Amino acid sequence: MLATVPDRDPIREAHRQWVAHGWSEAADGMAMVTSLVRVHQLLQQRIDEVLRPLELSFARYEVLRLLSFSRAGALPMTRLGSLLQVHPTSVTSAVDRLEKQGFVRRARGAEDRRVVLASLTDPGRDVVERATGGLNQFFATPGLPAAGVADLTALLDALRAAAGDIVD
Repeated sequence: MLATVPDRDPIREAHRQWVAHGWSEAADGMAMVTSLVRVHQLLQQRIDEVLRPLELSFARYEVLRLLSFSRAGALPMTRLGSLLQVHPTSVTSAVDRLEKQGFVRRARGAEDRRVVLASLTDPGRDVVERATGGLNQFFATPGLPAAGVADLTALLDALRAAAGDIVD
């Protein structure tokens, strides 16, 4: 079944309902959070349009991009998790999939055998460069003018900092 497009903004209607039900002090915050969730969905659709043909998710793309940024094309699994700010299980899952696709190789560290390194393969380097080319076209024109992008990023940085992220 196809979703129908509403004839008015459902978030504004939810805001109206919040106020009508006596939750005025929370209505603006609810609208902000709901708007962010909706914008995330819209942005994710655009990202998926670029990455799906390459058989990548954004999480797997981020792993490949981080590996390609490293001097050796390899990083310890624990370092990947901290840089991506995700649980170790998520990193393991992404690397498992990338390894099956032939984009990443896993090996024990030469100096410390307890360390597991994820290394970028040549096919992985190729696919991350193709993906980045497509994503950069989107990132260059994400739907707001440049000043709006900078302003929104600053506001989101403030939310991240309030939640405990390190924001420079």
